Amino acid sequence: MAWHQISVITNENTAPDLADYFSHLGAVSVTYMDAEDEPVYEPAIGETKIWSNTHVIALYELDTDPELIKDLVLQQFSHEELINWHYEAVDDQEWERAWMEFYKPMKFANKLWVCPTDQEQNEPDTVCLTLDPGLAFGTGTHPTTALCLEWLASHDVTDKTVIDYGCGSGILGVAAVLLDAKIAHAIDIDPQAITATVSNALKNKVQDKVNCYLPEQFTPLQADIVLANILAKPLIDLSEQICALLVSGGQLVLSGILFEQAESVISAYQQHIIFNPLVQQEDWIRLDGIKR
Repeated sequence: MAWHQISVITNENTAPDLADYFSHLGAVSVTYMDAEDEPVYEPAIGETKIWSNTHVIALYELDTDPELIKDLVLQQFSHEELINWHYEAVDDQEWERAWMEFYKPMKFANKLWVCPTDQEQNEPDTVCLTLDPGLAFGTGTHPTTALCLEWLASHDVTDKTVIDYGCGSGILGVAAVLLDAKIAHAIDIDPQAITATVSNALKNKVQDKVNCYLPEQFTPLQADIVLANILAKPLIDLSEQICALLVSGGQLVLSGILFEQAESVISAYQQHIIFNPLVQQEDWIRLDGIKR
């Protein structure tokens, strides 16, 4: 099946109204993309932050007239607000498999492989986690996840109880069990993340050792290792709750933190945690330490 894809660049104030109007005109989907390589890292809670110059892309059925859509839009919006109009016919494709052309096996600390299906590695003295791109965050390609995987692969987690707080795809909990952790408890506010974690645990044959919960389903317990790869603000807001999940002498690993946010996160935890020097990859850092 083919579609008409219509794209235009506008400013951050006009983009939401334009997206709504595209939908009103029958778009089957509308997507925002960065038009100028302007990172958006961590919006405030309840805020949907987009880029100063935003690429708005609308997908319509093939029998739609893109020139008519353009004429209708320009009756509602200033010509100066909308630039670089473009439309083309595009074919359906299996997006996850297409993305996987760029997703290759990754190795962490000479011990842990993360590989897409059909590219599994069987190197001696390593373990292989099979994981394909999906609807929940966490494949190992992003620095925040990679920093946590590197920590797991370079520490002895044998027979340890692990909590993966904000589990996303479940990659950290599944990796911990493959590295001989006794059990992993995976928690996330997003039901889609729970679905992804269950699926990835099954795919790696560790479903009996990975327990998944929405927050209201989880009865707090204390673990030997707590991993929280979320974002700086929720890490700060939840610092007491996260520390309470850790046994004395237990190990805490925090990620999803930009370099300039490190001191604020450290300050929130330092009453309970003795931190090691931070580890940085690109703009992101990992904090890890021991509970006092």
